[in-house]
Parts: sequence; C-alpha cells; structure tokens
Amino acid sequence: MSWASRRRATYLGGVFVFFALLIGIPLLYYVFSIPETCSDGIRNQGETAVDEGGPCLNLDPESLSPAATLWVRSFKVRDGSYTSVAYVQNPNPAAGVASAHYRFGLYDSANVLVAEREGDTFIMPGGVTPVLFAGIDTGNRNVVRTYFQLTDLPAGQAGDKLAWKRMTNPASTIRISNQQISDTNTVPRITARVENVGFAPLHNISFVAVAFDPYGNAIAASGTALPDLVSATPTQITFTWPQPFLASVGRVDITALMPPKEAPQSDTP
Repeated sequence: MSWASRRRATYLGGVFVFFALLIGIPLLYYVFSIPETCSDGIRNQGETAVDEGGPCLNLDPESLSPAATLWVRSFKVRDGSYTSVAYVQNPNPAAGVASAHYRFGLYDSANVLVAEREGDTFIMPGGVTPVLFAGIDTGNRNVVRTYFQLTDLPAGQAGDKLAWKRMTNPASTIRISNQQISDTNTVPRITARVENVGFAPLHNISFVAVAFDPYGNAIAASGTALPDLVSATPTQITFTWPQPFLASVGRVDITALMPPKEAPQSDTP
C-alpha cells in the first residue's frame, strides 16, 4: 500500500470513528437512560416473567401458589330445581382474578348430563370464593354428580390463562355476626348481622350461605344480596329454603362477595 493509500485509509477511518461516536454515544445514552416499566416487553426490575411480577400489577401465575377447587356440589331445592356451588380456594393473600368464566355440569346416576350452566365470576385474594348458580332446572331427573370448570374465557374465545393481578378484597371490611338458624325441619331460615366497619360505603354486595352437617359435609346453600352497606350501620340478611334440611346443621359459612380491586403496584403478593 502506497503512502497516499495509507493516508486515505487513515482519513476514512477517522471519519468513520467520528460519526460512530457522534451517533453511538447519544444512542447508548438514550437506551440506558430509558426507565424500566411494566410495559417495555423486557423481563427486568425483579419481574418473574416479562412485564409480570416484581413491581407490576400483572402477576406471573407460575410464581403464585395455585388456586384449587375444594369441593363442588349440587343441592336439591325442590323437585326438578337445584343450586350448584363450588368452593374455590386462593392461598395468595394479595393476588386475585377480576374475571373468570365457569361451567357447571350436572349428571345423573347413569353419568348422563342433566343440565349445564355457565357464567362469569372472580377470584378473591387470600381466601375462599364460593361460586353459586341457583335455580337450575333438571326436569324430573335427579343429580348425583356435579362437574365444575374454571377457565379464562368461554369456549371458542382467545386466551390461555387466568389474568392474575395484585388485588385487594373490598369486602374485607364487612363483619358477619349473630348467625341464627331456625325451622330446619320445616322451612329453614338463617339470619345474620352484617356491618361495614370501613369508612367508605359499599355497593352491590353478594352473600353466600352454606350449611354443613356435624361431619363437615355441605348440605344446603343459598344466596342473597344488598345494594348498599354504609359504614357503621348494622343490617340483617336472611337466607331461606322451601324444604327441610335432610341433616342437622353443624356450622354455617356466610361469605361476603365483591369484585376484587386492583392494588397499588408497590404491594407484594
């Protein structure tokens, strides 16, 4: 290579380095100065999956304790009419699901499908969420087995998992006391006192009551609702059945249900 060629190569190399520094330094500064977020498509800031976990509202299901159906059962209310209930347990104290689709399948003694019902529910954080569907018509057929499935979306729609998020339970400020059971051999009736011990009024609260025999087996279930529950104003709720219970009552669970609310991203599940 001649002296002139070397000089030309040195000049071009210098120009290349100059423009590389001119463009590269601001570009690197821009890239490394971008704040990490929960929507940047990168697994960073302590996330357990891309944009899930860490400080993010959305949570990675693989990092949570799995929710499970404790039991599912259909209760005969009268001939040809049943109420189906499933107990869904979520052991994660600050993680919940705002919307989940469910399906009940009721089968007779020959394992033939008698009735099927679908609906939408939620999963409360850190506890049991009763899922209740009342008034299921079965004609003249008796139900001996009930199937329950909890999915992300109805069949045929897109989606592959429940959307777990950091959530709080707005019904946690409801206190239930003074449960009274009467007329179990004729037209059973359960009453209870409910009180909102929080400061904010609550709206559209559902209640599910499940009666258990002394051995812990569920024998009956019913639901009721209150449109409003203001602070420090006790109210009575009532559950009734048209026919006698077939076993003595050992205990009653009454659960207050409200859709969970998204929690601040600084909370931890």
